[in-house]
Amino acid sequence: MGSSGIFGMISGFGLAFTAFIGALSAAICVLFLSSFRSRITTTKLILSGTIVNALFTAIANFIVVFSGTDNTIARVTYWTMGSLSSAKWDNLLLPAVAVCLVTAYFSTQYRTLNAMLQGEEVAITLGIRLNFYRKVYTIFVALLTGILVATCGIIGFVGLVIPHISRALVGPDHRKLIPVAILIGSTFLVTVDILARTLIENNELPIGIFTAIVGAPFFAFIIIRKNYQFKE
Repeated sequence: MGSSGIFGMISGFGLAFTAFIGALSAAICVLFLSSFRSRITTTKLILSGTIVNALFTAIANFIVVFSGTDNTIARVTYWTMGSLSSAKWDNLLLPAVAVCLVTAYFSTQYRTLNAMLQGEEVAITLGIRLNFYRKVYTIFVALLTGILVATCGIIGFVGLVIPHISRALVGPDHRKLIPVAILIGSTFLVTVDILARTLIENNELPIGIFTAIVGAPFFAFIIIRKNYQFKE
């Protein structure tokens, strides 16, 4: 690997670390707001996520507008739509290592995840340290999210749609659900990337456009079909 590759890797580590700090900060803010003065509920978690997302988006837009040029703003705007066009062998090492490590860790956590799926009272009865595992899982998810978003931008709805499809195929057992979700998610993303590169001749569309077009109606269908009710 030449000097340019080494400097590129160092730069990638710095960007990934910064993205990790941002993702972790957002996750901590969501957990703090949703648990403030009472226990965490689904409704509070969703509302807290909406608030933190709006706040962090505003801060990011403020930084971009007042510190960037027109070219930088255009590049950041394109990056927020998500794309795999920047994927090169030189910058795939860090995301690959992060994905493998986090996948290996969560693959060993299926018993704890299955217990947490039964509800807080059942998990506590079974001896699960909920607060500890929530913090650990938050750190791992923030680390992986930060690294991947720093590499390929924001690609939405994959994390919402794919787990539901996987759960419909193999059930809620995380021992089966995790590997199936990884397989279906990676296949879906590669398929969408191919469509983004070939649908319009001599032009590559951001992946985020396709995932939103497919994911938003599908997720709306799931909500209507299952008639979700967020209970306190």
